[in-house]
Formats: sequence, structure tokens, C-alpha cells
Amino acid sequence: MGTFTTKDGTEIYYKDWGTGPVVTFSHGWPLSSDSWEAQMFFMASNGYRAIAHDRRGHGRSAQPSEGNDMDTYADDLAQLLDHLDVKDATMIGFSTGGGEVARYIGRHGTKRLKKAALVSAIPPLMLKTEGNPLGTPIEVFDGLRKAFLENRSQFFIDIPSGPFYGFNRPGAKPVQGLIDFWWLQGMMGGYKGTYECIKVFSETDLTEDLKKFDIPTLIVHGDADQVVPIAAAALQSTKLIKDNKLLVYEGAPHGLTDTHRDRLNADLLAFIRS
Repeated sequence: MGTFTTKDGTEIYYKDWGTGPVVTFSHGWPLSSDSWEAQMFFMASNGYRAIAHDRRGHGRSAQPSEGNDMDTYADDLAQLLDHLDVKDATMIGFSTGGGEVARYIGRHGTKRLKKAALVSAIPPLMLKTEGNPLGTPIEVFDGLRKAFLENRSQFFIDIPSGPFYGFNRPGAKPVQGLIDFWWLQGMMGGYKGTYECIKVFSETDLTEDLKKFDIPTLIVHGDADQVVPIAAAALQSTKLIKDNKLLVYEGAPHGLTDTHRDRLNADLLAFIRS
């Protein structure tokens, strides 16, 4: 584990576990690299080098006032890969991290990459617009901002207690440990950075970035995802990425990295080895 400083002076925290072919992980909002711990441990235990960072404004990274946008997120990731001289990596992104992966490829290409994977990812565009009728109305994201400003801590309990893990579905049994861990990661993040990231993940159009993918890409999404509905996300991404494989997890919620961790780990490993 270590830190490095970006060109604009922002200190970024990262984990670097294991040896072997590289697998990088980009986390969702408002979490940190800790959200990938099950996958990182699994990969490091199976002969891979697992690298994950805390996005600026999140986790243990610095909380700058500026740069809370998708271009800068992608540039920070590019600088980390340059810093570690990563080659032939499989780049994996969850939720907002999937947007980060898409924008990284859109801005920096695939010279350091071998494959990519998008898990419960936000691309191509979450927001409902005239050209994106399947998206989520702006009023939903305005509601997120309102709840954040009213009581961030309670908001960060309500999300994992409800839609993130599908604990609001009939017959679901909430797992308090998952809820608490989600809250902890969210509260570690900066107030300004995590607030501004709501606009980033909801309004960034990644359509043109997906068209630049020229490596094999795995797309994993739950068909019961209440946070990033599959119809506007994964099913649209498959139309834009040339070489892709789609895995739909029946009944899986947004947070399938935890609820379906064993299945996901096995699917990611099989994809990387294929």
C-alpha cells in the first residue's frame, strides 16, 4: 500500500497486492478501494497483482476542491498506471468506476491494457435525456443531492439498507455488516468531492468513450439493479463496445460485488484467463 502525487498535487492512496499479471480495480461512489477487497484478495491468491486506488475525494486520498470530474478521475488513474509502469493489465470498474474505466480508455487508449470489465457500471449515460429515454430522470439525482445535504450520514445508511444491495425487496434479509461497511467507506470520503460526484456519475455521457474500446470487454450486470438499471446501462453498452461478452445475473442487485462475490470472482478469473 502506498501513495503517489498527481501532476496537480493531489495525493492518491492505492493498494498493490500480489505478483503476476496485473488487474486494476476502480471503485464506485461514494466508496473506496476497500469495496474491492474480496476480489483483490481472490486475485492476489490466484497469481495476479491486484491494484486499486481511492479516487480523489474518496477514501484515504486527498480531498481537493477542484478536479471532481470524470476527465480528472481518468487522468489520475492514468498517472497511477504510469507511476507503477503497468503493462498488459485487465482494468475492472464497478458503477462509477466503470465510467472511470470508459473515460480512461477514451482519453488514454489501451496501450497499457489487455482486457476490460464493467461491473454494474454507469455507461453509457445514467441521465434521462431526449436522446437517452431509458435513463433516470434528473429529479432522482436532485433527490440524492437533497438527502446528502440534509444528513449525509443518514443518507449513507439509507442507500445500503435499501436499493444498493436490494435489501428493500420483499423477503430480503439485510446484512448489517455490509450496511455498516458501506457507511464507513462513504463517510471516509470528502463532503465536497462525494457531493460533486453525484453530478459526475449521473450526467457524464460516455457513449463516445465506449466506441473506442478495442480490447475484449466483459460486462456484468444484475437484472434487479435498482441503482443503475440494466436497460439503460449494460444493454446499451453492448451495442457500443465491439468485442464484448455480457453476463446477466438474474435477481442480482447493484452491489453484486458483495452479494454475488463468489460467482463474480469466478467469472472475472475465467475471463482474465481466457
